[in-house]
Amino acid sequence: MKDMPAAAAVIPPQPRDYHGFNWAGFVTLYTREVRRFWKVGLQTLAAPVVTALLYMMVFVVAVRGASPPVDGTPFAVFVAPGLIMMQILNNAFANSSSSLLQAKFNGLIGDFMTPPLAPLEQVLAFSLGAATRGVAVGAVTLAAILPFTALPVAHVWAVVYFGVSAALILGMVGIMAGLWAEKFDHMAVVTNFVIMPLTFLSGTFYLVDRLPEPFRSASHYNPFFYLIDGFRYGFIGHAEGSLMAGVGMTAGLVIAMAFTCLWMFESGYKLKS
Repeated sequence: MKDMPAAAAVIPPQPRDYHGFNWAGFVTLYTREVRRFWKVGLQTLAAPVVTALLYMMVFVVAVRGASPPVDGTPFAVFVAPGLIMMQILNNAFANSSSSLLQAKFNGLIGDFMTPPLAPLEQVLAFSLGAATRGVAVGAVTLAAILPFTALPVAHVWAVVYFGVSAALILGMVGIMAGLWAEKFDHMAVVTNFVIMPLTFLSGTFYLVDRLPEPFRSASHYNPFFYLIDGFRYGFIGHAEGSLMAGVGMTAGLVIAMAFTCLWMFESGYKLKS
């Protein structure tokens, strides 16, 4: 049997060479993250709305007439933006963190590492997927709360800026937690001892200036306070803290979280042996 001529030899296909940003891979991973939570919409969209409505029942309906206005703002109008932001924060974090942790447990983490996806494309896909869930849950929660109170919108830019930024920040915090955690107990520690306390101690249901010292001063170092305060400012037109400090801190957090997530993917933190 004669050898095949060199010209007729079968040459294996070369891998695709992506110049610049891999849009096809990014869109595929982002779509995967969105479809992942959309398929279980009863759990990811409906359940947070029920939780927010229960809070409204407890804090507004059950104490109707007993809760005085907060700085001239009706109590229901004051609480509603905080509840919406709380759902945005919790759901954005849950989306990216659970996606990565479940991939680890199911032995599918290689599906994110083997495709020609750069760390930037991975971070953007995971964080934007988480932000999409957070914003979607926030919008549905807003629609569900409206029958309870006529919620005004004083500054649309603040609602959009702080809402989207908060979703991105917690989405990237979820990426960091998902890469760090080795079991579900680790994720529960982050949720119960970091996310939940920072959310409830950020003025969601009250003015932080009414807290006794040193809790009043400590609350102004809580980044969630500026996210909720800025988001509430977009609705009622009044901010408890410094609005410019909130805008700057939010932008700084987005940049800091992005660079941290990029470093974790580039170094293969708990992804490569």
